[in-house]
Amino acid sequence: MAVIEPLDLDTTASLVDPGKAPKRSSRGRLIWIRLRSTPRFWIGVTVVALMIIWAIIGLWFTHWSPTDQDLINSRTGPSGSHWFGTDDIGQDIYAETVVGLRKSLAIGLIAGPLSTLLSAFVGSFAGYVGGKADSVISWFINLLLVVPAFFLLVLISPLLKDKAWVALIFFIAAFTWMVMAQVIRAQTKSLRDRDFVKAARFMGVGTFTILRRHIVPNVASLLIIDATLGVVYAIIAETSLSYFGFGIQPPQVSLGTLLADGTSAATTRPWVFLFPAGVLILLLFAVSLIGDALRDAVDPTSGATRG
Repeated sequence: MAVIEPLDLDTTASLVDPGKAPKRSSRGRLIWIRLRSTPRFWIGVTVVALMIIWAIIGLWFTHWSPTDQDLINSRTGPSGSHWFGTDDIGQDIYAETVVGLRKSLAIGLIAGPLSTLLSAFVGSFAGYVGGKADSVISWFINLLLVVPAFFLLVLISPLLKDKAWVALIFFIAAFTWMVMAQVIRAQTKSLRDRDFVKAARFMGVGTFTILRRHIVPNVASLLIIDATLGVVYAIIAETSLSYFGFGIQPPQVSLGTLLADGTSAATTRPWVFLFPAGVLILLLFAVSLIGDALRDAVDPTSGATRG
């Protein structure tokens, strides 16, 4: 004898009244629901937000500026007057760290998303148009990938010595977009044959409108993750270049220049090195937590795969 399973209440309601059918959650809402229940996402967001606030108002809590010199208290450790201590010429490490953090945040938060926008435009255009344009763009991307981005930045760094540090943002973005552009190009090739893209094309919708309305929104989750991780890469790139003397140049201050100045004194006067290094590590760790949480929210199987 066949057993008749009871109907679910939502299913019954949808059969009686289609207007009461349960609504299907959008992909964006599902991603947000997963993020909302991820502790490391909130930890990362909280730390990054606090560091941004500190970078903005941090100098309000001290009467020292990065250029002031307290020769009497030079080479002294943390104290009530100098919270992070002073360097060889009496400059306040706390004030220098706050200003250096400002530059790192500005470079990371601008260069990372800017690189992602560039990869989204180039990758989606090449994948959608195809043909000779795709071949030329792909050849150019592969050419740039042959030489690591860091060495390209080192080669052009002499051009930045007489320029404002803002120029470094655009150079970092210009040489860090290639890998994601290849990913977006491959995703676009699979999307251009979908029915909704074909329908838009047959209706006479322009190429760039299709890219903006149909292609890019379908790869937005990848772009969000790339932009977040791009912030980490941009900060590391600026810090590395400045540490080796190829990026921001004195008298300007960045976390990279502070680390370079404090390396020789890391064992004798550790505060000169440890405070800027600690701020940098905390910032990179917090942004990485956000990127990791976003990746797991977009692809829930990625966490199980890594585990």
